Amino acid sequence: MSDKKLAIIDWGIGGLSVYGPIRERFGIGVTYLSDTGATPYGKMSRDELAGRLNAVISFLKARGVTHLVIGCNAASTAIGDIDRQGLNVVGMIEPATAMAVRLKPSQLGLIGGRRTVLSGVYRRAFAAHGIAVEQRIAQPLSAIIESGDTSSEHLRQTAKPIIGPIRNSSHILLACTHYPAIEPVLRTLVSAGTRFIDPASELVKIVSRWKIAPADGDQFLTTGDPNAMKAAAKNAFGISLKAVKRVVIA
Repeated sequence: MSDKKLAIIDWGIGGLSVYGPIRERFGIGVTYLSDTGATPYGKMSRDELAGRLNAVISFLKARGVTHLVIGCNAASTAIGDIDRQGLNVVGMIEPATAMAVRLKPSQLGLIGGRRTVLSGVYRRAFAAHGIAVEQRIAQPLSAIIESGDTSSEHLRQTAKPIIGPIRNSSHILLACTHYPAIEPVLRTLVSAGTRFIDPASELVKIVSRWKIAPADGDQFLTTGDPNAMKAAAKNAFGISLKAVKRVVIA
């Protein structure tokens, strides 16, 4: 158990919505990597994204990482194309689908980034369980959240036309790890009985099976601007990052 080391990656700070529950539940020392120095994952081609993830995995493996959570739905669409390099890897698609299926939605909606929606991964996954899903591309929202804005009228007005067509869904899957940060705003835009699905708790169950020993020493890394990451983490998720190190991944 002591030889196991966990990392969480995302293009930005969205994966902190996964980091929080994992750290709280297990007390695991986590390496968190924000890859904002690269092109946004949702804007890369499939081959480019797989290549970038392979480079990130190589970097983390060299730092002793053995278990990896890809805390990003866009990146998770490319899991089938990556070289895991001996690491245990889980993304967001599997736990999100499992959680939503278990809730037996009578009318399922989904909001996610462009790559996530257009890839069809969720549509196919739910179709295998006989569940239809109405998907909405919510691309502007993650950028707004990444800037640290989780409550402004601009955010609300941006979200309103996105979520409007699915506002009466029984359940809406948050298919981007940024979105839990704005759930209070989203709740003002849907019917009273609509439930939002945040798959973080389902992901925690998967991590529990890895039986990683508790440890101190979280590390926060970014290929972008450390100060911007600190500000976004605080504003979006209320997480104070004392130290963020900038790294270069070729």
